[in-house]
Amino acid sequence: MQVIPLTDTRIYSCYAYLILGDWKRLADLNTLVDVGTNGSILEEIDKINTGVGKTPVEQVILTHGHFDHAGGLPDIQARYNPRVFAFNHTNGNDGIEKLRDGQVLRAGDRELEVIHIPLHSHDSICLYCREGGVLFSGDTPLRIMSPGGSYPQVFVSALERLVRLDINTVYTGHDGVIQNAAAMIKSTLHTVQKSLSISN
Repeated sequence: MQVIPLTDTRIYSCYAYLILGDWKRLADLNTLVDVGTNGSILEEIDKINTGVGKTPVEQVILTHGHFDHAGGLPDIQARYNPRVFAFNHTNGNDGIEKLRDGQVLRAGDRELEVIHIPLHSHDSICLYCREGGVLFSGDTPLRIMSPGGSYPQVFVSALERLVRLDINTVYTGHDGVIQNAAAMIKSTLHTVQKSLSISN
């Protein structure tokens, strides 16, 4: 699996990630995780070798529906006509297929598991690739360093779920790529648990 970060630093936007197969075979599914605020990443995608005879973006998976992650979807759809997946329908666009927690999707030459974590937004998901220990986290907060505040039990349970997974690399929505991420996620779980013990 090849993961190519895409972003436009001229505007407020997220990192989008183009997932390709290692050999760019026809059977591999070119997948875009998030699309950014507008269609400006199209310029970057057009410069990438995404495979002979293949559509550069065959599938889009949205980590959630906020404008900086999903606003550019109409431009991506107009150019590539991909299948689009989201936990909830986003921005009123038709043709978006609804995801469910635990669902597995092919991306590139690997598989991604959908993990629903409704903290940043009710429709936020992470995408986990077991082979390689990769997590696409969207805007799910995985680096909480100071105790304080309150967190719903569903978030604690989600962090406990992530800690049990073999996660080496996290592709985040705004902080780029984080390596050796397992310790960070475990630390965040401890911080959140401590926050809850203080509030109680």
